[in-house]
Amino acid sequence: MKITHTEGESNTSAARQAWAAKHPDAATRDLLKRDADAFLHQSLSSPCVSTIAKAEGIWIEDTAGRRYMDFHGNSVHHIGYGHPRLVAAIKDQLDQLPFAPRRFTNEPAVALAEKLGRIAPGDLDKVLFTTGGSDANEVALKIARAATGRFKTVSFWDAFHGAGLGSASVGGEATFRSHIAGPLIPGTEHVAPFACYRCPYNHSGPDVCGLACANMVDYVLGREGDVAAVIAEPMRAVPTVPPPGFWKAVREACNRHGALLIMDEIPTGLGKTGRMFAFEHDDVVPDIVTLGKSLGGGILPIAAVVARHDLDVCGEFAIGHYTHEKNPVTARAALTTLEIIEDEGLVERSAALGAHAMDRLREFAPKSAHVGDVRGRGLIFGVEIVEDRDSKQEGRERAERIYYRCLEAGLSFKISAGCVLTLSPPLTISREELDRALDIVTGAIIAEAR
Repeated sequence: MKITHTEGESNTSAARQAWAAKHPDAATRDLLKRDADAFLHQSLSSPCVSTIAKAEGIWIEDTAGRRYMDFHGNSVHHIGYGHPRLVAAIKDQLDQLPFAPRRFTNEPAVALAEKLGRIAPGDLDKVLFTTGGSDANEVALKIARAATGRFKTVSFWDAFHGAGLGSASVGGEATFRSHIAGPLIPGTEHVAPFACYRCPYNHSGPDVCGLACANMVDYVLGREGDVAAVIAEPMRAVPTVPPPGFWKAVREACNRHGALLIMDEIPTGLGKTGRMFAFEHDDVVPDIVTLGKSLGGGILPIAAVVARHDLDVCGEFAIGHYTHEKNPVTARAALTTLEIIEDEGLVERSAALGAHAMDRLREFAPKSAHVGDVRGRGLIFGVEIVEDRDSKQEGRERAERIYYRCLEAGLSFKISAGCVLTLSPPLTISREELDRALDIVTGAIIAEAR
């Protein structure tokens, strides 16, 4: 069965093999071979593209001493790698209290839950921690089932919500759903996502479509009649920004049909889009929001479910029950990360630098026939590579060649949706560093067109 992988660059392509052949040092080649021999192989990640020996600020460094600005970071590095304040807080917490077994609470865990309840809008103030975003989304789905007495969901094709069975079932990315993944859990209905550049409903733009994508959500909710929740990324991490009014229309549809709205903010939350939560751009408040990745400050794994106060309805059941649910060290890391984001004004910084980056890329776009679209919010933005701007034919191989040109020049990022150069730098990046990275990207696009 042939699967089209769209979650990142291929680790089996000819371009990857050519890149691997360029590694000049024995140490890098040896570690990559040991990795390939020791780990189970899987699409997109193993075998690996390179090694890493050091991570600091916006930079990663391999075993040969080659440095790369990291504009991917699995979305964990909002405050950069190894932030001194975070490292110090973790070391201090290890000395004070390294672990808390279940059925016991501790100050850092409670303080973190209270903090999340304060920064989340509306009545979002009841919290549960997990060790990863996939688990957080599955907890959110359990809460929706308990609160509504229903089990069905509506979500979007091409979405990613995690690799667990439940999260992959509501996700819509073939790499995580196909062949060996099935059968998936029942009742997970899907609709086409908002995608104004490549509208699945064949409209030319949001000014003429009548929000067909939002209307389809309303239609499915009405036809099913017993949906527990709509779960979605408020801004698709490919990245794709929703059309104006989309989320208000979906919020109203959920209210009409008795479904909860779950927002997966695992890659986009905590300032990445220039607001603390990406859904704040669209003037809606979900019933449940999930957070993860950057919550641990790029050091420790922690995720969170933040639910509306009246959704605390599962007291007789175990909906998370994770060994590290209230780990004081991961909680301290998350609490300190939130404090750093606030104290250093990183949300506002993301908005300002993101606007600068988008202005530069939009000014550049007409100079290359292979730039189909530029889109994003804050410090997550993308350049869609096409073979021809008029036909919008996806430039998958071209995008991959551009990626390796950028990697050679010292910039790492991710390809999304097959042909979108997805750039997601730390919020701590300087304007000079950001401009340097944009010069690398635009230069590689021009060079690849020759």
